[in-house]
This record gives sequence, structure tokens and C-alpha cells, in this order.
Amino acid sequence: MIKKIGLIAVIVVIAAICITSIGTDAFAKEYKIGYVDLAKVSDGYLKTKNYEKTFEAQVKDKDAQRQKFVDEIRRLKDEQALLSDKAKAEKQIIMENKIKNLQEFDRSVRDDLIKQRNQMLNEIQKDIDTVISVYSKEVGYDIVLIKQTVLYAGAELDLTDEVVKRLNSKK
Repeated sequence: MIKKIGLIAVIVVIAAICITSIGTDAFAKEYKIGYVDLAKVSDGYLKTKNYEKTFEAQVKDKDAQRQKFVDEIRRLKDEQALLSDKAKAEKQIIMENKIKNLQEFDRSVRDDLIKQRNQMLNEIQKDIDTVISVYSKEVGYDIVLIKQTVLYAGAELDLTDEVVKRLNSKK
């Protein structure tokens, strides 16, 4: 046991000597570091706001289209209550087809909206990444982190406002 402790002590001393003999040049480089709050950048980006308005308008339009299906099914159901058994059965088949059409419409709209939203988000993220990259190189940052992954950093390292300003000023 004492031999192991002695061996570990020798290894630690040798490692310390190696580290100090390498010189401080390898460890002395100072890095320029900043961080960006991506949520704040996205929220402040005018393109995001415009996409959100467009997307909301499309969702409202699809909701109006969906409501027409629902109203038609309700109308058929109300009519069915007044019919004979044979006519009720025929109306039930029509209603089932309308319900299938509504379900297909819902699935199709959901898939289309998800795809469109993902495309918009990807485009916005590419814009943000490009601006951060260009700005970082321009100003000489070595590392730019995402605020959400940083436990602590001073406000002087926050590049968020500059990134938003540059995003909104680009054509």
C-alpha cells in the first residue's frame, strides 16, 4: 500500500514538472468569450414575428375550413334524428364518410403545419447562426456559447442585443 502511495506521489511530481517545463505559453492564451440568449434573439428577430403572424393566419384559415366539416356533420346528425330507420342508416353512412374526411383533413393539416413551422424555424436558426458567426469573427471572439448552457457569465459577455440588432438590420 505504501509503495502505491509513493508511486502515485512520484507520478504527480513528474506531471507537475512536465507541466511547468512546457512553459506557460501553452496555457497563457487568453480567449475572447461571449454568450447569446437564443430565445431572446429569436423573439427579437423581426422575421420570427412576421413568420408567427403568417403562421397564425394560416392556422385560423385551417380552423375555419375545419369548422365547415364539423358544421356539416352536426347538420347531418340533426337531420338524421328526424328520419325513418332506413333513411337514418343511409345518413349514418354519409356521416361516417364525412367524419373520415374530417380526420384526414386534420391529419393533413397537422402534418403540413408542422412541416412548414419546422422549415421556418430552420431558416430563422440559419440566419441567427450566420449572424453570430460573422459577428464573432469580425470582432474576434474565439468562443460563443448559448446562455442556456452557461451557469454564470457577466453581462459584459452578453452578445444578444448586438446579434438582434444585426439580424434586424440585414436585408
